[in-house]
Amino acid sequence: MGDVLLTFTGFHDPFAISPIAGKEEEGPILSLLRAKHFDRVILLSTPRTEERTSATGAAIAESYPDVSIERCDLPLEDPTDYLGILRELRGLYQQLSPSFERSNIFVGTASGTPQMHACWLMLAASGEIPARLLQSRPAHFVTDQKPLVSEIDVSDAAFPTIRSNLWADIEPLSEATDPNDVIRRIGIVGEHPLVHQALETAQLLSDSDVPVLIVGESGTGKEKFARLIHELSARKDGPYITVNCAAIPSELAESTLFGHKKGAFTGATADLPGKFASANGGTIFLDEVGELPLDLQPKLLRTLQESEIEPVGSGKTEKVDVRIVAATNRVLKEQIADKKFREDLYYRLCVGEIRIPPLRERLSDIPKLAIYFLDQINERLRRKCQFSPEALASLQRSDYPGNVRQLQNVVHRAALLVKAGEILPENIELALQSGGDDSISMPNLGDGFSLEEYVRDVRRRLFAKALEIAKGNQSEAARLLGMSPQAVSKYMREAGQTTT
Repeated sequence: MGDVLLTFTGFHDPFAISPIAGKEEEGPILSLLRAKHFDRVILLSTPRTEERTSATGAAIAESYPDVSIERCDLPLEDPTDYLGILRELRGLYQQLSPSFERSNIFVGTASGTPQMHACWLMLAASGEIPARLLQSRPAHFVTDQKPLVSEIDVSDAAFPTIRSNLWADIEPLSEATDPNDVIRRIGIVGEHPLVHQALETAQLLSDSDVPVLIVGESGTGKEKFARLIHELSARKDGPYITVNCAAIPSELAESTLFGHKKGAFTGATADLPGKFASANGGTIFLDEVGELPLDLQPKLLRTLQESEIEPVGSGKTEKVDVRIVAATNRVLKEQIADKKFREDLYYRLCVGEIRIPPLRERLSDIPKLAIYFLDQINERLRRKCQFSPEALASLQRSDYPGNVRQLQNVVHRAALLVKAGEILPENIELALQSGGDDSISMPNLGDGFSLEEYVRDVRRRLFAKALEIAKGNQSEAARLLGMSPQAVSKYMREAGQTTT
């Protein structure tokens, strides 16, 4: 919790001789601390500024004893190397981000080289580091219109739009397929080491035909990793069949998976190939495999061991060439202890295992995910909308039991609150508040869908939620919605509603 300042140290810290006044004055970092309180200051030191960093830390400790001071040494031999600076800052942020939970991050841009300043701007403007940029001026440049410390609003239309490369760089195992292209197309977003580890494991396993078990909570993106394994494999030109085991009625599970012959049971009016037959030569993805009926599990085990199926009512086996990828949000070892899942099937499925981390373990990826989802929404609605730095920080301070899927819905709800311009923390707050039983989820697109009706319904429910939170106070509801009180009043009149 609290406000955190990240800043390089430079040759004007902690004090410097004014070129105009000819006397010693505070440097950029001490100027920031005089203008604003920080609970924690992290000084970034390079080999040529080590003495300055030590002196700056001592000066802060003397003048601001309640401030927590940390020092990070970056091995930047060339402080003008853009790529080197970006690499070190990205690595440092990944290392420190767990300690930034529920904190407001500020960056001091005045200390260091011009190349360092530019890198801070790029990383903040792209959302890679959800920080607010602070500029401190030398005393002789301070005026009534230009204060000692001011915030750089990178969302201003005068700044060009900057987008980060959101996908982790994975070294290709062969020249046939670039995994980064596949990752980008599928939409797996994340640079956290746990995500990078899962991606590398998926690539390694894709080269073989062994069964793979993907484990992770609901909403973490297990189905995207299953698709990744298929598209990086030698089977990528074959069929890819998805089966949601939790959605199959138990009495139809065997027929759905393995097929049936005409007359095998009441209603079987024709031969039907099952999902395994349809996946022949490709990959079958068994989502929520822990929900598979216990009496069907031996037949799945046989398919894994013998590469054959027996359609219901056939009495004969058929060979199939299918790669099996399964996923579950359950702890299968607990299911085994409860006699709900076969131990031999578990070990047969789990030849290769990939764990997808929940969002709470990769909070540093939230800004990247949010920007990715917002870009999709902007493209679909043909408009331009972006997050304020405060809104990105607000997203990162929230809990997401529904993981990435819940974050996507929150971004969608927040984006519907503004037609253009900035998404503000108030919009995020309202989007999070409206995420209960009456939450607004992503719609099912298809025949009969009307964007206008959907948006109208979303607006109605969000107005109602804002007024509920504000206890009927239209001015407070307007603040939550990021609108004027007059706009709320107009909406209420048009909707024929009154407040108490």
